[in-house]
Amino acid sequence: MPLDAITKVETFIVSIPRDMPYLGPLREGERINERGYLIRKGNRSIYPATDMSVLVKITAESGAVGWGETYGIVAPNAVKSIIDDVLGPVIIGRDPGDPVVIHEDLYDLMRVRGFFGGYYVDSLAGVDIAIWDLLGRITNRSLASLVGGQRHASLPAYVSGLPKATLQERCDLAVEWVGKGYKAVKFAAAMSDDGIVKEMAALREAVGPGIHLMVDLHWKFTAPEAIRIIRKLEPYDLYFAEAPCEPEDIDGQAAVAAGIGTPLALGEEWRTVFEYRPRFQRQCMGVIQPEMGHTGVTEFMGIGRMAHAFHVDTIPHASIGIGVFMAASLHATAALKRVPYHEYQHSIFDKNLRYVTGDMDCKAGFYTIPSGAGHGVVPHDSVFNHVVG
Repeated sequence: MPLDAITKVETFIVSIPRDMPYLGPLREGERINERGYLIRKGNRSIYPATDMSVLVKITAESGAVGWGETYGIVAPNAVKSIIDDVLGPVIIGRDPGDPVVIHEDLYDLMRVRGFFGGYYVDSLAGVDIAIWDLLGRITNRSLASLVGGQRHASLPAYVSGLPKATLQERCDLAVEWVGKGYKAVKFAAAMSDDGIVKEMAALREAVGPGIHLMVDLHWKFTAPEAIRIIRKLEPYDLYFAEAPCEPEDIDGQAAVAAGIGTPLALGEEWRTVFEYRPRFQRQCMGVIQPEMGHTGVTEFMGIGRMAHAFHVDTIPHASIGIGVFMAASLHATAALKRVPYHEYQHSIFDKNLRYVTGDMDCKAGFYTIPSGAGHGVVPHDSVFNHVVG
């Protein structure tokens, strides 16, 4: 007999307004189009002008509810349709006590049609998070305990992004964060209008020694270009360099990793162990950055344990969302060994924390892992004022 059979799967597209576009003010030639998207010239990537996300609600026969969230910042209706039309109906009647088996079964549904990544696996991630949360609620156990046990009572957070218009303002903001107790700051090369090396030098001078500085290179460069730039950044004690060349360029990633003295950080865009495995084998990185909104809990844990086997640190990525997959990420990360930091997207996390209930927080350089059953948070009623579609 099922533990508490799944009876209903629902999805909600959420769009929460922002005062400042993601990554900072619009640059010359950048605009918000009629669909509400903007393209950053610095990295050629498209972003929403609001905080877009897709929530997943799974209800069991007893009335217990599990909540998931997935990466839905562009074309969220694609994710919603996949869950509503394919994944949701398939899991009706399934036992939420079998989250890994369900995940594997859902992955198998479409693998022969080429859907082993992208929107299909994003959709699967949201469902997977909700099933794990449902299992936690039914058994009154935390997600961390369900996936192996909680090793860390809190997690160090690094400040991600300095969304200000000028270099001086970004340096001042970095100093402000350091003053609040944060020991690590990452800047975005896509917004370094005065040059990446100049930005790194100015930030180091501003925050002084002993603070970890990272750079996100946003897939902008060829491998030789990235090696030259990173070597110029290393005298300023660069902690890691992220995403130097195109995601599909495994040879380039391996070349950069071998050609620099700083750990290379990769992986926010990869969704499964199958994408990570060849990069581990090629020694492409010293840090992995799995994004819970892409991976879901099951793949996240598989990726994290594989990283440990290859002696690679895990510093998870944090994307645009209301906080549901963030809570799941904190719980899953707390069950892993090699986790120096978790990314802190302050311009998203702080603003949207009011849209979930629970005690999740980030202050003085550390995340508070939400307490309670499952991943510990539930969407606040007010978030449903921002449902679209």
